[in-house]
Amino acid sequence: MAAALTYRRPAAIHRVELVELKSRFIGTAGRADTAEAARTFIASVRAEMPDASHHVYAFRAGYGKSVTEGMSDDGEPSGTAGPPVMAVLRGADIGDTVIVVTRYFGGTLLGTGGLVRAYGDTAREVLAALPTELNIPKITVGLEMPYPLFNQVKRLIAAHEGVMDDESFTDQVALIVTFPETQLGGFTAELRELTAGQVVPLPF
Repeated sequence: MAAALTYRRPAAIHRVELVELKSRFIGTAGRADTAEAARTFIASVRAEMPDASHHVYAFRAGYGKSVTEGMSDDGEPSGTAGPPVMAVLRGADIGDTVIVVTRYFGGTLLGTGGLVRAYGDTAREVLAALPTELNIPKITVGLEMPYPLFNQVKRLIAAHEGVMDDESFTDQVALIVTFPETQLGGFTAELRELTAGQVVPLPF
Protein backbone atom coordinates (compact mmCIF):
# COMPACT_ATOMS: atom_id res chain seq x y z
CA MET A 1 0.00 0.00 0.00
CA ALA A 2 1.32 3.47 -0.89
CA ALA A 3 2.33 5.72 1.98
CA ALA A 4 -0.19 8.39 2.91
CA LEU A 5 0.71 11.93 1.97
CA THR A 6 1.26 14.88 4.26
CA TYR A 7 -0.30 17.99 2.75
CA ARG A 8 -1.91 21.29 3.60
CA ARG A 9 -5.69 21.59 3.87
CA PRO A 10 -8.15 24.21 5.17
CA ALA A 11 -8.16 24.69 8.93
CA ALA A 12 -11.28 26.88 8.94
CA ILE A 13 -13.88 28.45 6.68
CA HIS A 14 -12.84 31.75 5.13
CA ARG A 15 -14.77 34.33 3.10
CA VAL A 16 -13.89 37.33 0.93
CA GLU A 17 -15.95 39.75 -1.16
CA LEU A 18 -15.09 41.51 -4.43
CA VAL A 19 -17.22 43.99 -6.41
CA GLU A 20 -17.03 44.13 -10.20
CA LEU A 21 -19.28 46.61 -12.07
CA LYS A 22 -21.75 46.54 -9.16
CA SER A 23 -21.92 42.73 -9.09
CA ARG A 24 -20.87 41.27 -5.73
CA PHE A 25 -18.72 38.15 -5.79
CA ILE A 26 -18.52 36.41 -2.40
CA GLY A 27 -15.91 33.64 -2.17
CA THR A 28 -16.31 31.04 0.58
CA ALA A 29 -13.68 28.32 1.03
CA GLY A 30 -13.53 25.40 3.44
CA ARG A 31 -12.57 21.78 3.91
CA ALA A 32 -14.05 18.89 1.92
CA ASP A 33 -12.46 15.49 2.56
CA THR A 34 -14.99 13.81 0.25
CA ALA A 35 -17.32 14.75 -2.62
CA GLU A 36 -20.24 14.32 -0.22
CA ALA A 37 -18.67 16.77 2.24
CA ALA A 38 -18.18 19.24 -0.63
CA ARG A 39 -21.85 18.96 -1.63
CA THR A 40 -22.91 19.54 1.98
CA PHE A 41 -20.68 22.66 2.14
CA ILE A 42 -22.10 24.00 -1.15
CA ALA A 43 -25.67 23.40 0.07
CA SER A 44 -24.94 25.31 3.29
CA VAL A 45 -23.69 28.34 1.34
CA ARG A 46 -26.78 28.21 -0.90
CA ALA A 47 -29.00 28.08 2.19
CA GLU A 48 -27.15 31.02 3.73
CA MET A 49 -27.59 33.22 0.63
CA PRO A 50 -30.72 31.90 -1.12
CA ASP A 51 -31.41 35.17 -2.97
CA ALA A 52 -28.08 35.19 -4.87
CA SER A 53 -27.98 34.99 -8.67
CA HIS A 54 -25.43 32.15 -8.85
CA HIS A 55 -23.50 29.80 -6.59
CA VAL A 56 -20.53 28.70 -8.68
CA TYR A 57 -18.26 26.07 -7.15
CA ALA A 58 -15.20 23.88 -7.57
CA PHE A 59 -13.81 21.28 -5.19
CA ARG A 60 -10.87 18.88 -4.97
CA ALA A 61 -11.26 16.22 -2.28
CA GLY A 62 -7.97 14.45 -1.59
CA TYR A 63 -4.49 15.34 -2.74
CA GLY A 64 -1.85 14.25 -5.23
CA LYS A 65 -2.92 11.37 -7.47
CA SER A 66 -5.96 10.51 -5.36
CA VAL A 67 -8.35 13.40 -5.97
CA THR A 68 -12.10 13.65 -6.61
CA GLU A 69 -13.05 16.83 -8.46
CA GLY A 70 -16.30 18.62 -9.21
CA MET A 71 -17.38 22.03 -10.50
CA SER A 72 -20.38 23.96 -11.80
CA ASP A 73 -21.05 27.20 -13.70
CA ASP A 74 -24.50 27.28 -12.01
CA GLY A 75 -26.22 29.04 -14.90
CA GLU A 76 -23.39 31.36 -15.94
CA PRO A 77 -22.25 31.05 -19.60
CA SER A 78 -20.48 27.71 -20.06
CA GLY A 79 -16.82 27.79 -19.03
CA THR A 80 -16.86 31.31 -17.55
CA ALA A 81 -17.25 30.44 -13.87
CA GLY A 82 -16.57 26.90 -12.62
CA PRO A 83 -13.45 26.30 -14.77
CA PRO A 84 -11.67 29.53 -13.68
CA VAL A 85 -12.30 28.63 -10.02
CA MET A 86 -11.08 25.07 -10.63
CA ALA A 87 -7.96 26.36 -12.41
CA VAL A 88 -7.05 28.41 -9.33
CA LEU A 89 -7.70 25.44 -7.05
CA ARG A 90 -5.60 23.08 -9.18
CA GLY A 91 -2.76 25.59 -9.15
CA ALA A 92 -2.70 25.81 -5.34
CA ASP A 93 -0.69 23.31 -3.30
CA ILE A 94 -3.62 22.37 -1.07
CA GLY A 95 -5.96 19.41 -0.69
CA ASP A 96 -9.48 18.69 0.62
CA THR A 97 -10.76 22.11 -0.47
CA VAL A 98 -14.08 23.45 -1.75
CA ILE A 99 -14.67 27.00 -3.02
CA VAL A 100 -18.10 28.52 -3.62
CA VAL A 101 -18.23 31.88 -5.40
CA THR A 102 -21.64 33.46 -4.87
CA ARG A 103 -22.71 36.23 -7.24
CA TYR A 104 -25.28 38.95 -6.67
CA PHE A 105 -25.92 40.43 -10.12
CA GLY A 106 -25.45 44.21 -10.16
CA GLY A 107 -27.32 44.98 -13.39
CA THR A 108 -24.31 45.31 -15.70
CA LEU A 109 -23.22 42.44 -17.96
CA LEU A 110 -19.53 41.62 -17.52
CA GLY A 111 -19.02 39.67 -20.73
CA THR A 112 -17.18 36.38 -21.01
CA GLY A 113 -13.74 37.77 -20.18
CA GLY A 114 -15.07 39.81 -17.27
CA LEU A 115 -16.77 36.76 -15.73
CA VAL A 116 -13.67 34.58 -16.08
CA ARG A 117 -11.58 37.28 -14.44
CA ALA A 118 -14.05 38.01 -11.62
CA TYR A 119 -14.57 34.36 -10.67
CA GLY A 120 -10.86 33.58 -10.91
CA ASP A 121 -9.87 36.65 -8.87
CA THR A 122 -12.39 35.81 -6.14
CA ALA A 123 -11.06 32.25 -5.89
CA ARG A 124 -7.46 33.53 -5.69
CA GLU A 125 -8.36 36.06 -2.98
CA VAL A 126 -10.13 33.57 -0.76
CA LEU A 127 -7.35 30.95 -1.10
CA ALA A 128 -4.64 33.53 -0.39
CA ALA A 129 -6.12 34.26 3.04
CA LEU A 130 -7.44 30.78 3.85
CA PRO A 131 -6.06 29.38 7.15
CA THR A 132 -4.47 25.96 6.54
CA GLU A 133 -3.02 23.13 8.58
CA LEU A 134 -0.99 20.01 7.83
CA ASN A 135 -2.94 16.84 7.25
CA ILE A 136 -0.62 14.34 8.93
CA PRO A 137 -1.35 10.63 8.31
CA LYS A 138 -2.11 8.71 11.51
CA ILE A 139 -1.90 5.06 12.48
CA THR A 140 -3.95 3.33 15.19
CA VAL A 141 -2.44 0.43 17.14
CA GLY A 142 -3.38 -1.83 20.03
CA LEU A 143 -1.19 -2.38 23.09
CA GLU A 144 -1.44 -4.89 25.92
CA MET A 145 0.74 -4.75 29.02
CA PRO A 146 0.96 -5.78 32.67
CA TYR A 147 -0.17 -3.17 35.19
CA PRO A 148 3.32 -2.26 36.47
CA LEU A 149 4.28 -0.96 33.01
CA PHE A 150 1.16 1.15 32.43
CA ASN A 151 2.35 4.54 33.75
CA GLN A 152 5.71 4.34 31.97
CA VAL A 153 4.08 3.36 28.68
CA LYS A 154 1.52 6.15 29.09
CA ARG A 155 4.33 8.69 29.44
CA LEU A 156 6.04 7.26 26.35
CA ILE A 157 2.80 7.53 24.37
CA ALA A 158 2.48 11.21 25.29
CA ALA A 159 6.12 11.87 24.37
CA HIS A 160 5.39 10.57 20.85
CA GLU A 161 2.18 12.59 20.40
CA GLY A 162 -0.03 9.55 20.78
CA VAL A 163 -3.71 9.85 21.68
CA MET A 164 -5.35 7.10 23.73
CA ASP A 165 -8.68 6.34 22.05
CA ASP A 166 -9.70 3.58 24.46
CA GLU A 167 -8.42 1.73 27.51
CA SER A 168 -9.62 -1.34 29.39
CA PHE A 169 -8.41 -2.96 32.59
CA THR A 170 -8.81 -6.71 33.04
CA ASP A 171 -5.98 -9.11 33.84
CA GLN A 172 -3.83 -6.72 31.75
CA VAL A 173 -4.12 -3.15 30.53
CA ALA A 174 -5.32 -2.89 26.92
CA LEU A 175 -5.00 0.38 25.02
CA ILE A 176 -6.00 1.64 21.60
CA VAL A 177 -3.69 4.50 20.60
CA THR A 178 -3.45 6.73 17.51
CA PHE A 179 -0.05 8.14 16.52
CA PRO A 180 1.15 10.48 13.79
CA GLU A 181 2.67 8.11 11.21
CA THR A 182 6.07 9.77 11.61
CA GLN A 183 6.13 9.04 15.37
CA LEU A 184 5.28 5.34 15.37
CA GLY A 185 8.77 4.04 14.50
CA GLY A 186 10.45 5.92 17.33
CA PHE A 187 7.73 4.93 19.80
CA THR A 188 8.02 1.26 18.84
CA ALA A 189 11.81 1.26 19.29
CA GLU A 190 11.64 2.96 22.71
CA LEU A 191 8.75 0.73 23.79
CA ARG A 192 10.77 -2.38 22.95
CA GLU A 193 13.66 -1.07 25.04
CA LEU A 194 11.45 0.04 27.93
CA THR A 195 9.55 -3.26 28.19
CA ALA A 196 12.35 -5.63 27.14
CA GLY A 197 10.23 -6.66 24.17
CA GLN A 198 7.18 -7.59 26.30
CA VAL A 199 4.90 -5.01 24.65
CA VAL A 200 4.58 -4.74 20.88
CA PRO A 201 2.18 -2.42 18.98
CA LEU A 202 -0.31 -4.40 16.87
CA PRO A 203 -2.24 -2.95 13.91
CA PHE A 204 -5.77 -2.10 14.93
